[in-house]
Amino acid sequence: MLYLVGLGLADETDITVKGLNIVKQAHRVYLEAYTSILMVDKYKLEAYYDRPIIVADREMVESNDDDILARADIEDVAFLVVGDPFGATTHSDLVLRARQLHIPTQIIHNASVMSAVGATGLQLYNFGQTISMVFFTDTWRPSSFYDRVKENRQIGLHTLMLLDIKVKEQSEENLARGRKIFEPPRFMTAGQCAAQMLEIEEDRGEGAYDPRSLAVAVARLGAPDQQMAAGTLKQISVTDLGAPLHSLVLLGRAHDLEREYIRGFAINQGEFDSAWVAQYHTRPQ
Repeated sequence: MLYLVGLGLADETDITVKGLNIVKQAHRVYLEAYTSILMVDKYKLEAYYDRPIIVADREMVESNDDDILARADIEDVAFLVVGDPFGATTHSDLVLRARQLHIPTQIIHNASVMSAVGATGLQLYNFGQTISMVFFTDTWRPSSFYDRVKENRQIGLHTLMLLDIKVKEQSEENLARGRKIFEPPRFMTAGQCAAQMLEIEEDRGEGAYDPRSLAVAVARLGAPDQQMAAGTLKQISVTDLGAPLHSLVLLGRAHDLEREYIRGFAINQGEFDSAWVAQYHTRPQ
């Protein structure tokens, strides 16, 4: 059996009881380590689960999944995923591959950013398409996200932005030369995301949002030191929320209950109120 086990958002204790029991009895345990990360290293997981863990990087999962699926028709294999197993399409591909090999699968769900973002006080029913924001380079500044943000905003829906992480990535030169030399890990901040959004708005000029558009920046969602900051994109672009992981929510149509909730962690409540009036044409009570 191949088990895909969600680990939750923060640390080793976020695993469910069902998931922990599966990990403890599995013949092999893999940790997917490139679509997201926990806020603890694999050694803490190994100590808590009392099991050795094999780190599965992008190359292993997407190109060498035979290693993961080997003997899974007669042995139990646990594949650990930060958040929920279906938070990334990569994991659907792994299940499809297992089906082709007639390997039974079972999914153990857990909390993910897609649901936990409700901690911002913004109602989940009011979220539209989720967007991925990648690091810009000198030669690559993709703007396809802009159209989906614009679509969300046109029908009044909030937009959750999932921010880029770079783990075990090679530089263009090392990749071209076939050298297995990897760059230090990088994690996009909410400030970097906001700044890149404003760059693209300046280029496109279609009014999907502007520097005074309201957003909520989230850092370390689900952890004891979770932090949030509400403000304009311009404010968030220069706000430091500390260690990763970060995400960003651009507001769509919002009502007074949501306003009251997010105002509690406004960067500057006076500026927040002013931006709210400009965006929604209603004055806070």
